[in-house]
Amino acid sequence: MKKIDAHAHIFERIASFGKCGELRPIGNGVCRWANGDEMAIIPKGYGDKEFMAESLLKIMDEEDVEKAILLQGSLYGFQNEYAVETAEKYPERFKAAVTLDPFCKEAESILNHFINDLHAKVFKFEVSVGGGMMGYHKNFIIDGEPMGKIIERISKVEKATLVLDIGSPYMESCQVEAVDRLAKKYPDLNIVVCHLLAPRKEDGEVLKKALPYLKHKNVWVDLSALPWNVSPEAYPYPTALKFISLAKDILGTEKIIWGTDSPCVMTKFRYADLYNFIIESDVFTEEELEMVFYQNAVEAYYLG
Repeated sequence: MKKIDAHAHIFERIASFGKCGELRPIGNGVCRWANGDEMAIIPKGYGDKEFMAESLLKIMDEEDVEKAILLQGSLYGFQNEYAVETAEKYPERFKAAVTLDPFCKEAESILNHFINDLHAKVFKFEVSVGGGMMGYHKNFIIDGEPMGKIIERISKVEKATLVLDIGSPYMESCQVEAVDRLAKKYPDLNIVVCHLLAPRKEDGEVLKKALPYLKHKNVWVDLSALPWNVSPEAYPYPTALKFISLAKDILGTEKIIWGTDSPCVMTKFRYADLYNFIIESDVFTEEELEMVFYQNAVEAYYLG
């Protein structure tokens, strides 16, 4: 079965900033936040202080993954030029997203550079409290200022995809109503919401209430890092499968996209387990699996 990893990351160097300040790589894949907390973000054997495109390609070749969407993430720091250069170097294997902080004084000129010079088509914003902008900015409305103006400009880009990580249901950033408004306002703009809203094990009921806001022709959800978010839970991650089944019932199979959130998740999970737990379940038929693992990403990210 063909596979597209619709949520992956690469980075030349750690350049992170978040709710715990800056993140400094201290070697062997481990990093330290400014408050002293440490975490592993690179799996052993895949990099010391970096996770290069060739490391991801090696994994993709071993796991029979045809293509990956290179998303930006605050955990690693913005890697716009490197991601774009990588997609240009390996056009059959990667499509790259760009990102920016809308609070930058020169946000408009940055975005114009991305669109006019880098020819960006995928724009990813990590607004979550946990790992994104609402961790180091005051709370804001996603479709208000300053992001609203940025999204308005993106909506005018032909065949563009807006990717939003709005965090978990308990976070102030999880503004499904804002996604609902954006989907209605810009019906020709493809929107992908990351991590199926990153639900914890106890978030089943609130997820059930939140998902209907994402039911639009131009909105998809990706399944990246679900086992991470429901941990600790042993393979085959029954709570994650329950949440995927819920998404299927509410949104439809055609709106669900597989992804991993590599490399950080690989510090706790085998890459193969991140797809096998879905394939080996009874949530999807064979035909539906082809949609989730391949065709839906082709549609959402204009990969045809």
